Amino acid sequence: MAEAFKDLDPQTMPRSPGITYQQLLDQDSHEVPEVLRLESPKDMGVVEYPVSRYTSKEWHDKEVEHLWKKVWQMACREEQIPLPGDHMRYDIAGMSFIVVRTDAGDIKAYPNACLHRGRMLKEFDGNATELRCPFHGFCWNLDGSLHDIPADWDFPQIDKDNFNLPEIPVATWAGFVFINPDQNCAPFAEHVKDIAPQFERWSLENLYISSHTAKVMPCNWKIAQEAFCEAYHVNGTHPQILRSLGDVNSQIDIWENCARVVTPGVTHSPLLEYEVSNEDMLRAMMDLEHDADTPPIPEGMRPREFMANISRENLRPMAGDRVDLYCDAEILDSIDYTLFPNFHPWGAFNGICYRFRPNGDDHRTAIMECIMLSPFEGERPEPAKVRWLEEDEKWSSALGYLGKVFDQDAFNMPKVQAGLESTYQTGVVLSAYQESKVRWLHHKLSEWVGE
Repeated sequence: MAEAFKDLDPQTMPRSPGITYQQLLDQDSHEVPEVLRLESPKDMGVVEYPVSRYTSKEWHDKEVEHLWKKVWQMACREEQIPLPGDHMRYDIAGMSFIVVRTDAGDIKAYPNACLHRGRMLKEFDGNATELRCPFHGFCWNLDGSLHDIPADWDFPQIDKDNFNLPEIPVATWAGFVFINPDQNCAPFAEHVKDIAPQFERWSLENLYISSHTAKVMPCNWKIAQEAFCEAYHVNGTHPQILRSLGDVNSQIDIWENCARVVTPGVTHSPLLEYEVSNEDMLRAMMDLEHDADTPPIPEGMRPREFMANISRENLRPMAGDRVDLYCDAEILDSIDYTLFPNFHPWGAFNGICYRFRPNGDDHRTAIMECIMLSPFEGERPEPAKVRWLEEDEKWSSALGYLGKVFDQDAFNMPKVQAGLESTYQTGVVLSAYQESKVRWLHHKLSEWVGE
């Protein structure tokens, strides 16, 4: 662990007034899994990270060279390429790769470039029996071995036995496919050593893609990502959910290659200066009008248990009796992990996964994606196709209530970019604890990219 990470004592560290997350877990109606009892707060100091990380093409170029060309990154889900010949294109920072299922059932990845004149081999996702270049017809088998060179007599310099597509390291975890452009990279097991044990209980590989939404955002990829790395912004950006979300009572945990923010639901924000009734809390949680009727909570039952029971019954047709194994916290709370550098899987039944990446070689725009994973009974449903939102389309048009929250976040993003382009400050000011996940991201960037 890097020197900047210093352990904090959860019992004595500075924190917001109000019930702690661990105290909420003590009230749970079900047995709480050990993964939610983990606490790993870190003191990472109060250093300011340079504004140029968001505004400078020079810094972006360093990220491309030292991060995106070197780091393990999520490319797709296994379920998106289930059959031999199924392939997906993965693009990052001006580079393009093909992820393909071979005839033997293996998953391989190659640079998306013909070895003849460099033409892109595949422009679209789909199924193919071979990887043939549309320019001159050079062709490779799905396993990367050479299949055909038209008029091969005219290429005496090519050793056909060794003219294979270069293989890119590939690994799978939790139903996701990861690639690393660096053929000499560290083993994938080292990259996921912190996060993998924590997701054993939740088995994301047994979920399916129920929706996949993407949009080009007018800001640096880190601006988009950091909006989903802390709950401190809820007070200013999402005031409508303060009555049902313990924003500043979130628990933040930092490890080497992953971090998480756990934000409790069906508990009001300590920032509110008035008493919140159970009815008001339910209205906020259920997105109801301020005077709408709410279902009565049985006497002696806490609101969290009540809402968790409702959610369990809503999930039961899809997930069966598995819902009874999950505690109230796993049903209700936002358990938002980040696997460095840009992948955000949520724990339990929340089923949300974010991915943020540069939009081509443009450091002032980013691709933001939300993949919704859902439980199912019986045969695995077909994974949803990606829906690309147009510039003027709102997230709520695709994601309903969750999309309304995204729309509020998206409203800030271009204005953060514009502000950072204009500010006279050289560094970004971050809180010590509540934004420590953002600090962790920048600390990791410093390790990979350097100052």
